[in-house]
Amino acid sequence: MSFSPRVYLIDNGSLRPDATFSLRKLANDLSERVGICVEPVSLLHSNKIPEAALGGIPARTIRSTMRIALESGIRDILCLPLFLGPSRAITEYLPELIAEAKESFSDMRVVVADSLAGADVDQPDCRLIEILTRQVRLTCKEQHMDAPQVALVDHGTPYRPVNELRNRVAELLAQSLKGEVSAVVAASMERRDGAEYAFNEPLLERLSEDNQCSSGELLCAMFFLLPGRHAGAGGDVNEICDTMIEKGSFKRIERTPLIGEDSALLEILADRYSDALLAFDLK
Repeated sequence: MSFSPRVYLIDNGSLRPDATFSLRKLANDLSERVGICVEPVSLLHSNKIPEAALGGIPARTIRSTMRIALESGIRDILCLPLFLGPSRAITEYLPELIAEAKESFSDMRVVVADSLAGADVDQPDCRLIEILTRQVRLTCKEQHMDAPQVALVDHGTPYRPVNELRNRVAELLAQSLKGEVSAVVAASMERRDGAEYAFNEPLLERLSEDNQCSSGELLCAMFFLLPGRHAGAGGDVNEICDTMIEKGSFKRIERTPLIGEDSALLEILADRYSDALLAFDLK
Protein backbone atom coordinates (compact mmCIF):
# COMPACT_ATOMS: atom_id res chain seq x y z
CA MET A 1 0.00 0.00 0.00
CA SER A 2 1.17 3.55 -0.69
CA PHE A 3 0.56 4.84 2.81
CA SER A 4 1.55 3.91 6.34
CA PRO A 5 -1.30 4.45 8.80
CA ARG A 6 -0.77 5.34 12.41
CA VAL A 7 -1.69 2.18 14.36
CA TYR A 8 -3.10 2.24 17.88
CA LEU A 9 -3.64 -0.79 20.12
CA ILE A 10 -6.47 0.42 22.34
CA ASP A 11 -7.58 -0.95 25.69
CA ASN A 12 -10.24 0.47 27.98
CA GLY A 13 -7.68 1.89 30.37
CA SER A 14 -6.90 1.37 34.05
CA LEU A 15 -5.47 3.21 37.02
CA ARG A 16 -3.20 0.24 37.68
CA PRO A 17 0.35 0.51 36.25
CA ASP A 18 0.43 -3.24 35.54
CA ALA A 19 -2.29 -2.79 32.93
CA THR A 20 -0.28 -0.14 31.08
CA PHE A 21 2.90 -2.20 31.21
CA SER A 22 1.01 -5.21 29.82
CA LEU A 23 -0.51 -3.11 27.04
CA ARG A 24 2.92 -1.74 26.14
CA LYS A 25 4.41 -5.23 25.95
CA LEU A 26 1.59 -6.43 23.69
CA ALA A 27 2.01 -3.39 21.43
CA ASN A 28 5.77 -3.95 21.23
CA ASP A 29 5.38 -7.66 20.47
CA LEU A 30 2.75 -6.92 17.84
CA SER A 31 5.00 -4.26 16.27
CA GLU A 32 7.69 -6.87 15.80
CA ARG A 33 5.21 -9.32 14.35
CA VAL A 34 3.57 -7.05 11.75
CA GLY A 35 6.61 -4.91 10.98
CA ILE A 36 5.08 -1.51 11.77
CA CYS A 37 5.00 0.58 14.93
CA VAL A 38 1.93 -0.20 17.01
CA GLU A 39 1.32 2.39 19.71
CA PRO A 40 -0.31 1.49 23.05
CA VAL A 41 -3.11 3.88 24.04
CA SER A 42 -6.18 3.69 26.26
CA LEU A 43 -9.68 5.02 25.88
CA LEU A 44 -9.74 6.40 29.41
CA HIS A 45 -8.15 6.47 32.87
CA SER A 46 -4.53 5.51 32.21
CA ASN A 47 -3.30 9.08 31.77
CA LYS A 48 -4.05 9.62 35.47
CA ILE A 49 -1.32 7.18 36.52
CA PRO A 50 1.73 9.07 37.86
CA GLU A 51 4.60 9.00 35.39
CA ALA A 52 6.94 7.80 38.13
CA ALA A 53 4.89 4.59 38.39
CA LEU A 54 5.33 4.01 34.65
CA GLY A 55 9.08 4.30 34.33
CA GLY A 56 8.87 7.99 33.56
CA ILE A 57 6.83 7.42 30.40
CA PRO A 58 3.26 8.74 30.70
CA ALA A 59 0.35 6.63 29.57
CA ARG A 60 -1.76 8.11 26.79
CA THR A 61 -5.44 8.20 25.93
CA ILE A 62 -6.83 8.07 22.42
CA ARG A 63 -8.49 11.50 22.22
CA SER A 64 -5.33 13.54 22.84
CA THR A 65 -3.05 11.07 21.05
CA MET A 66 -5.17 11.10 17.91
CA ARG A 67 -5.42 14.88 17.88
CA ILE A 68 -1.64 15.31 18.21
CA ALA A 69 -1.15 12.90 15.30
CA LEU A 70 -3.68 14.73 13.15
CA GLU A 71 -2.13 18.10 13.92
CA SER A 72 1.24 16.70 12.81
CA GLY A 73 -0.19 15.78 9.41
CA ILE A 74 -1.23 12.14 9.94
CA ARG A 75 -4.49 11.36 8.16
CA ASP A 76 -4.73 7.55 8.16
CA ILE A 77 -5.41 5.89 11.52
CA LEU A 78 -5.94 2.21 12.25
CA CYS A 79 -7.48 1.33 15.62
CA LEU A 80 -6.99 -2.16 17.01
CA PRO A 81 -9.40 -2.72 19.90
CA LEU A 82 -7.97 -4.83 22.69
CA PHE A 83 -11.46 -5.90 23.65
CA LEU A 84 -12.87 -9.41 23.69
CA GLY A 85 -16.23 -8.38 22.25
CA PRO A 86 -18.33 -5.47 20.97
CA SER A 87 -18.16 -3.30 24.07
CA ARG A 88 -19.96 0.03 23.88
CA ALA A 89 -16.58 1.61 24.51
CA ILE A 90 -15.69 0.52 20.97
CA THR A 91 -19.08 0.61 19.26
CA GLU A 92 -20.20 3.97 20.71
CA TYR A 93 -17.53 5.94 22.59
CA LEU A 94 -14.67 5.50 20.12
CA PRO A 95 -16.86 6.46 17.12
CA GLU A 96 -17.89 9.58 19.04
CA LEU A 97 -14.23 10.56 19.45
CA ILE A 98 -13.57 9.90 15.76
CA ALA A 99 -16.58 12.01 14.74
CA GLU A 100 -15.34 14.80 17.02
CA ALA A 101 -11.89 14.71 15.38
CA LYS A 102 -13.40 14.74 11.89
CA GLU A 103 -15.05 18.08 12.65
CA SER A 104 -11.54 19.59 12.51
CA PHE A 105 -9.89 17.13 10.12
CA SER A 106 -12.50 16.15 7.56
CA ASP A 107 -9.95 14.40 5.35
CA MET A 108 -8.88 11.90 8.01
CA ARG A 109 -9.48 8.20 7.40
CA VAL A 110 -10.01 5.84 10.31
CA VAL A 111 -10.54 2.09 10.28
CA VAL A 112 -11.54 0.35 13.50
CA ALA A 113 -10.72 -3.35 13.43
CA ASP A 114 -13.03 -6.05 14.77
CA SER A 115 -12.79 -7.03 18.41
CA LEU A 116 -10.83 -10.15 19.28
CA ALA A 117 -13.87 -12.42 19.07
CA GLY A 118 -14.65 -11.19 15.58
CA ALA A 119 -17.76 -9.69 14.04
CA ASP A 120 -20.23 -12.41 15.10
CA VAL A 121 -20.71 -13.08 18.82
CA ASP A 122 -22.40 -16.38 17.98
CA GLN A 123 -19.31 -17.57 16.11
CA PRO A 124 -16.36 -16.23 18.10
CA ASP A 125 -12.82 -16.70 16.85
CA CYS A 126 -11.95 -20.31 17.66
CA ARG A 127 -8.50 -19.25 18.84
CA LEU A 128 -10.04 -17.67 21.93
CA ILE A 129 -11.52 -21.04 22.88
CA GLU A 130 -8.18 -22.70 22.15
CA ILE A 131 -6.40 -20.25 24.47
CA LEU A 132 -8.89 -20.85 27.27
CA THR A 133 -8.78 -24.61 26.77
CA ARG A 134 -5.00 -24.60 26.93
CA GLN A 135 -5.00 -22.44 30.04
CA VAL A 136 -7.53 -24.67 31.83
CA ARG A 137 -5.56 -27.79 31.01
CA LEU A 138 -2.27 -26.23 32.09
CA THR A 139 -3.71 -24.92 35.36
CA CYS A 140 -5.29 -28.31 36.13
CA LYS A 141 -1.93 -29.97 35.56
CA GLU A 142 0.08 -27.45 37.59
CA GLN A 143 -2.40 -27.32 40.46
CA HIS A 144 -3.16 -31.07 40.43
CA MET A 145 -6.88 -30.57 39.86
CA ASP A 146 -8.83 -33.59 38.65
CA ALA A 147 -11.93 -32.76 36.59
CA PRO A 148 -12.83 -29.57 38.48
CA GLN A 149 -15.85 -27.39 37.95
CA VAL A 150 -14.96 -24.49 35.67
CA ALA A 151 -16.47 -21.01 35.78
CA LEU A 152 -15.78 -18.76 32.80
CA VAL A 153 -15.65 -15.42 34.62
CA ASP A 154 -15.93 -11.98 33.08
CA HIS A 155 -16.57 -8.57 34.59
CA GLY A 156 -20.29 -8.45 33.86
CA THR A 157 -21.80 -5.99 31.39
CA PRO A 158 -24.81 -3.73 30.83
CA TYR A 159 -24.70 -4.65 27.13
CA ARG A 160 -26.34 -7.90 26.04
CA PRO A 161 -24.12 -8.71 23.03
CA VAL A 162 -21.05 -8.79 25.27
CA ASN A 163 -22.86 -11.15 27.64
CA GLU A 164 -24.01 -13.30 24.73
CA LEU A 165 -20.41 -13.62 23.60
CA ARG A 166 -19.29 -14.73 27.05
CA ASN A 167 -22.07 -17.31 27.22
CA ARG A 168 -21.29 -18.64 23.75
CA VAL A 169 -17.60 -18.96 24.61
CA ALA A 170 -18.59 -20.90 27.75
CA GLU A 171 -20.64 -23.31 25.61
CA LEU A 172 -17.76 -23.86 23.22
CA LEU A 173 -15.29 -24.24 26.08
CA ALA A 174 -17.53 -26.93 27.57
CA GLN A 175 -17.45 -28.77 24.25
CA SER A 176 -13.68 -28.43 24.02
CA LEU A 177 -13.15 -29.74 27.58
CA LYS A 178 -15.79 -32.47 27.46
CA GLY A 179 -14.70 -35.36 29.65
CA GLU A 180 -11.86 -33.35 31.22
CA VAL A 181 -13.86 -31.17 33.63
CA SER A 182 -17.06 -31.84 35.52
CA ALA A 183 -18.89 -28.73 34.31
CA VAL A 184 -18.44 -25.34 32.67
CA VAL A 185 -20.65 -22.44 33.70
CA ALA A 186 -20.54 -18.74 32.82
CA ALA A 187 -20.40 -16.25 35.69
CA SER A 188 -20.11 -12.50 36.17
CA MET A 189 -17.84 -10.77 38.66
CA GLU A 190 -20.55 -8.17 39.26
CA ARG A 191 -23.72 -6.71 37.73
CA ARG A 192 -25.73 -3.53 37.82
CA ASP A 193 -28.89 -3.39 39.92
CA GLY A 194 -32.22 -3.84 38.21
CA ALA A 195 -34.12 -6.61 36.49
CA GLU A 196 -32.93 -5.37 33.10
CA TYR A 197 -29.40 -6.53 33.98
CA ALA A 198 -30.38 -9.94 35.34
CA PHE A 199 -28.91 -11.55 32.22
CA ASN A 200 -25.54 -11.26 33.99
CA GLU A 201 -26.53 -13.92 36.51
CA PRO A 202 -25.15 -16.04 37.99
CA LEU A 203 -22.64 -14.00 39.96
CA LEU A 204 -19.34 -15.66 40.79
CA GLU A 205 -19.77 -15.11 44.53
CA ARG A 206 -23.09 -16.99 44.55
CA LEU A 207 -22.30 -19.97 42.34
CA SER A 208 -22.66 -22.53 45.13
CA GLU A 209 -25.63 -20.75 46.73
CA ASP A 210 -27.51 -20.72 43.41
CA ASN A 211 -26.68 -24.41 42.92
CA GLN A 212 -24.75 -23.64 39.76
CA CYS A 213 -21.79 -25.51 41.25
CA SER A 214 -21.25 -27.85 44.18
CA SER A 215 -18.96 -26.88 47.05
CA GLY A 216 -15.91 -28.77 45.79
CA GLU A 217 -13.07 -27.53 43.63
CA LEU A 218 -13.62 -24.58 41.31
CA LEU A 219 -11.35 -23.34 38.54
CA CYS A 220 -12.02 -19.81 37.33
CA ALA A 221 -11.24 -19.49 33.64
CA MET A 222 -10.44 -15.80 33.45
CA PHE A 223 -12.21 -14.07 30.55
CA PHE A 224 -10.06 -10.99 31.04
CA LEU A 225 -7.21 -9.68 28.93
CA LEU A 226 -4.97 -7.57 31.16
CA PRO A 227 -4.32 -7.17 34.88
CA GLY A 228 -6.01 -4.28 36.64
CA ARG A 229 -8.52 -3.48 39.35
CA HIS A 230 -10.62 -6.52 38.52
CA ALA A 231 -8.20 -9.23 37.37
CA GLY A 232 -4.69 -10.26 38.32
CA ALA A 233 -2.89 -9.98 41.63
CA GLY A 234 -4.92 -8.05 44.18
CA GLY A 235 -7.87 -7.77 41.82
CA ASP A 236 -11.57 -8.01 42.65
CA VAL A 237 -11.90 -11.57 41.33
CA ASN A 238 -9.15 -12.77 43.65
CA GLU A 239 -10.82 -11.07 46.60
CA ILE A 240 -14.17 -12.63 45.76
CA CYS A 241 -12.55 -16.06 45.54
CA ASP A 242 -10.82 -15.59 48.91
CA THR A 243 -14.15 -14.62 50.48
CA MET A 244 -15.84 -17.67 48.99
CA ILE A 245 -13.19 -19.92 50.53
CA GLU A 246 -13.58 -18.22 53.92
CA LYS A 247 -17.35 -18.74 53.77
CA GLY A 248 -16.91 -22.40 52.84
CA SER A 249 -18.61 -21.99 49.46
CA PHE A 250 -15.80 -24.03 47.91
CA LYS A 251 -13.02 -26.16 49.31
CA ARG A 252 -10.56 -24.81 46.77
CA ILE A 253 -10.50 -22.21 44.01
CA GLU A 254 -7.78 -21.67 41.42
CA ARG A 255 -7.58 -19.24 38.51
CA THR A 256 -6.16 -19.51 35.00
CA PRO A 257 -3.74 -16.90 33.61
CA LEU A 258 -5.22 -13.91 31.81
CA ILE A 259 -5.82 -14.21 28.08
CA GLY A 260 -3.35 -11.42 27.39
CA GLU A 261 -0.56 -13.61 28.73
CA ASP A 262 -0.97 -16.15 25.92
CA SER A 263 1.23 -15.57 22.88
CA ALA A 264 -1.55 -16.82 20.60
CA LEU A 265 -3.35 -13.54 21.21
CA LEU A 266 -0.78 -11.93 18.90
CA GLU A 267 -1.98 -14.12 16.03
CA ILE A 268 -5.51 -12.78 16.43
CA LEU A 269 -4.33 -9.18 16.68
CA ALA A 270 -2.10 -9.59 13.62
CA ASP A 271 -5.08 -10.87 11.62
CA ARG A 272 -7.28 -8.00 12.83
CA TYR A 273 -4.53 -5.60 11.72
CA SER A 274 -4.26 -7.20 8.26
CA ASP A 275 -8.02 -7.14 7.71
CA ALA A 276 -8.27 -3.52 8.84
CA LEU A 277 -5.38 -2.51 6.58
CA LEU A 278 -7.25 -3.87 3.57
CA ALA A 279 -10.34 -1.93 4.61
CA PHE A 280 -8.57 1.34 3.80
CA ASP A 281 -9.13 0.52 0.14
CA LEU A 282 -12.84 1.05 0.77
CA LYS A 283 -12.36 4.45 2.36
